[in-house]
Amino acid sequence: DSQVRGMDNTVANTEKYFGQFCSLLAAYTRKTARLRDKADQLVKQLIDFANSENPELRATMRGFAEDLAKVQDYRQAQVERLETKVVNPLKLYGAQIKQTRAEIKKFKRVQNREIKQLEKLEKLRQKSPWDRQMISQAETRVQRAAMDSSRTTLQLEETVDAFQRQKLKDLQTFFSNFVTIEMVFHAKALEVYSSAFQTLEKYDLERDLQDFRAKMQGVYGHYNTQPLANTNPSPSVLQSLASQGTLQVQLCRANEDPEHPHANHGRFSLHDWGLRGQSAHCVCGQGGYLMLPGHSL
Repeated sequence: DSQVRGMDNTVANTEKYFGQFCSLLAAYTRKTARLRDKADQLVKQLIDFANSENPELRATMRGFAEDLAKVQDYRQAQVERLETKVVNPLKLYGAQIKQTRAEIKKFKRVQNREIKQLEKLEKLRQKSPWDRQMISQAETRVQRAAMDSSRTTLQLEETVDAFQRQKLKDLQTFFSNFVTIEMVFHAKALEVYSSAFQTLEKYDLERDLQDFRAKMQGVYGHYNTQPLANTNPSPSVLQSLASQGTLQVQLCRANEDPEHPHANHGRFSLHDWGLRGQSAHCVCGQGGYLMLPGHSL
């Protein structure tokens, strides 16, 4: 009886905790998938925001959004691997537990049959001690039941031992897979996040602020009579614009108009910068007006 109880406890304990592991890891995987979805929404918002900003910040935010999107690709792979290598095998573990329980129940039936045969033999000896034929038949049935019980006990011991061995091996495999999946994701994510950090570090705030101030001066009609110290876009802006279209700068000169002495000036057209539909700002400098992307006249 104590042996059977020990086997029962082993199976029951496995059923309880493996079921909890399965439930918690499935919830963990769902939460990770929801985190991926929220991050995808953040990427979309970053791109929308970037499209509304000046070229310098636009290039930085787009680069940052691209890196964040890469992390979500890795997170998607993480979710799929967790489902395949951890959650689904735990779900299937219930079948092994059910089979082992069936073996234990079979042993209990055989054991009960042996006990009943012993009880019948004992009653027969008490009621009819002179009936040697009946007693002999009862003893034969007891011996047969004892042999069945012994054989079933051996089979059950082998079954439970194999179950325990498989349980320990599977437990090691499940959580080794879990840790490996997490390490791979975080290693790749760290690499991409490092790139995202560098993108943000390279952002030229002063250049963007200079552009913003020029825009504000243009809005209120206060034009700067001094030429800009550096009118060339930063490398991050050029990289962003190059991915949208070919950068072409066209210089046009207007004919001299005696009634409008300021009509003769230079104008840089930015319609081929990949910024069609974007407004521009004219800053009066030496030799004419310079059209800066992202601003209105």
